[in-house]
Amino acid sequence: MSTTPSAQITLVLERVACGEGAAAAELLPLVYEELRRLAQGQLRGQSPGHTLQATALVHEAYLKMVAHTESGWQSRAHFLAVAATAMRQILMNHARDKRADKRGGGRVRVTLAEGQAAHDIPDFDPLELDDVLTRLAGLDRVQSRVVELRFFSGMSVEEIAHVMDVSPATVKREWRAARAWLNAELNR
Repeated sequence: MSTTPSAQITLVLERVACGEGAAAAELLPLVYEELRRLAQGQLRGQSPGHTLQATALVHEAYLKMVAHTESGWQSRAHFLAVAATAMRQILMNHARDKRADKRGGGRVRVTLAEGQAAHDIPDFDPLELDDVLTRLAGLDRVQSRVVELRFFSGMSVEEIAHVMDVSPATVKREWRAARAWLNAELNR
């Protein structure tokens, strides 16, 4: 009996979590295209001339993730959510390094709209959003995670509900509340 690609990925993820070194090598080909799609989506929101490419972002995030296998990925969706977070962290670190080189740089106001993803906003400042998102995480971890998965990863309400093990109605409610709070913070 053959397994679905999603089930196959979950089995390999379990082996990676158990410390089986060969499983990490098996995992990358199974998830590479999805990771590349995530990376391309996150890079669309970056300024022109960005020095990180999707392939480099995928590889850096993957290496970061398999180095910390204690997270115990439960499924393909959970793995992809963690990958999106890792990519966001890499991009934020890269942006911080570039800003440090420039000593500042122009900031652009960001307004979050329903269904909007980072790549839909022209010239937004990812560092400003990351700073505000970090403050939100201190106030409400659930709302912060919903924003991260929705805005940076482009996941649907249903995908987020699955990853977070909550109902789609909960995701919608937390997204609305977080969006209102973030818009107020970003427009100060």
